[in-house]
Amino acid sequence: MTTSTTDNIPTFSHARTTVAFAVCAALVAFALCILNPVRAQAEVLKADIVLGETVEQRGLSVSQCPNIDAEHAIVMDELGTVFFERDADTSANIASITKVMTAVCAVDNAPLETSVTVGEDAANIGESTAQLIVGDTLTLKEALKAMLVPSGNDAAQAVAESVGARLLFEEGSSSDDEEACVQRFVDAMNQKAKELGMDNSYFTNPHGLDDGQFESDQHSCARDIAKLAKYAMSKSEIREVTKQDTTTCRVRRDGEDVDIELASTDLLLSEYDGALGIKTGFTDSAGPCFCGAVEGNGMELYSVVLNSSDEYQRFQDTSEMWDWVFNHTIDYKMCNTDRTTSNNIGATVPLAADVPNQTRVNATLPATFEDPSATVRVFDLSGNVSQQVEYREITGSVSAGDVVGTISFLQHNKVIGSTNIVAAIDVPGPNIFEGIGIWWTKLIGGFAGDDCIAEGKLYNQVDLLNDKSLQNAA
Repeated sequence: MTTSTTDNIPTFSHARTTVAFAVCAALVAFALCILNPVRAQAEVLKADIVLGETVEQRGLSVSQCPNIDAEHAIVMDELGTVFFERDADTSANIASITKVMTAVCAVDNAPLETSVTVGEDAANIGESTAQLIVGDTLTLKEALKAMLVPSGNDAAQAVAESVGARLLFEEGSSSDDEEACVQRFVDAMNQKAKELGMDNSYFTNPHGLDDGQFESDQHSCARDIAKLAKYAMSKSEIREVTKQDTTTCRVRRDGEDVDIELASTDLLLSEYDGALGIKTGFTDSAGPCFCGAVEGNGMELYSVVLNSSDEYQRFQDTSEMWDWVFNHTIDYKMCNTDRTTSNNIGATVPLAADVPNQTRVNATLPATFEDPSATVRVFDLSGNVSQQVEYREITGSVSAGDVVGTISFLQHNKVIGSTNIVAAIDVPGPNIFEGIGIWWTKLIGGFAGDDCIAEGKLYNQVDLLNDKSLQNAA
């Protein structure tokens, strides 16, 4: 039996029972940490940012914010909305989170059946490995498992050598020099960083080691990694790997197929519903790090914590941010009126508004909601919801169900959703004789300063999401 150290969490290879033991042991330790968390350094900072404004600017209480330990952190959704951040643009070492970029560049530049060969540099790289040896060959699909699940530095180096060689060959350059192959791959990593808008990132190797022979100015930041995580999770080739707690990697070794059992370094995969991975990291200079993804409550989140206080705290920091976003994200019901009216078939429906009917004199028609059950996703700490109504001009007959207006809902003057209001009943237009009478009435009224058009009345209400007095008292 051989053992290796992966991000300071023991993992084992070649024996399914020892993998199970390692996973169980890690989960027991994690559970003990949850029951007896060391939160001495976890805190809420006034400079922490919630949806673009600091905690202090928003007047939020400690209980309303994520209580985390990490020096740098961020959490965002699939739309790019950043819910929380802490010092997210400061450069930092990211250790094995580097492998997410390695995986991205690999799948973007080579098919999954690409052959990956393990050379001496890869096999002897040390630290966190997938127990690959010189001469092993495996497909890129299998190499992604060896790199992302147990955080194999050997697999990352082998991928860079093999895919880098492929890039050089396609460009008509020599691919005989392993160092040149790796450099070509690293160049692709930096090019991808530019394409993704990772403006504060620079890569010098594919694995994330940062001391000794690998000491360099390689760096990134929490915001850039969140962008990378979002992109990586759009790749099914990566997504299917990172969500696996345990898996098997098949390699060709000495003419035979060998299966290597792999256990993930991501403890949240078995502890947090909806967790999708994606990558842990640890070096002395980077500290404990984690880049994670989770789906739940109808949304997908990407989070980053850098330089947390220990290997387990990084998972607590992550789950704290995930819980916070999910708990403060609600489905806000757009229909909120205590008035009702009868529709065209005599059924009782909510009365949204009385809509001006321009074809009549000082007349309105009752409007209800096109979909009374419609909701809009709202993050409650973003502020209370307001509404605006826009009525359509009515120029003739109206049938029940015709759209006669729109109610828009806003937070901080930004539209977050809208719903149509529709005529509750049929309202015929005036006949020719009625039309003449209406025209004459409006003409006379115009001379008197009365346009004879009724004002609309909106009966829908908006519920308060946040009460400042309650916040300040919390």
